[in-house]
Amino acid sequence: LQFVESGGGLVQPGGSLRLSCAASGFTFSGYAMSWHRQAPGKERELVAKISSGGGMKNYADSVKGRFTISRDNAKNTVYLQMNSLKPEDTAVYYCNADQTYYGVFNLRGYWGQGTQVTVSS
Repeated sequence: LQFVESGGGLVQPGGSLRLSCAASGFTFSGYAMSWHRQAPGKERELVAKISSGGGMKNYADSVKGRFTISRDNAKNTVYLQMNSLKPEDTAVYYCNADQTYYGVFNLRGYWGQGTQVTVSS
């Protein structure tokens, strides 16, 4: 089981980033996928999730209208397009999976290394 997150970096407020997560070790197309983030001193929070076929999506209120989750089942990859970034979006971003769209998204208790997103002028 592996999640490899990439695409983070330093961006100015109002900027954009596209995160990618390459997953392996399970049947990607049969699992819902999610993005989470953890800021210093805070608990990890769910940012967005997408159903196995991509037809259902849900976002945290704090990112609704600015972030878009998508997936490519042929590439075993899930994406997070982040626009209009704010300093409060600064965090390490992680992806995860669950067999059900309404699950806890902590597949076998495994988390990847994440990708750092820093929004600052």
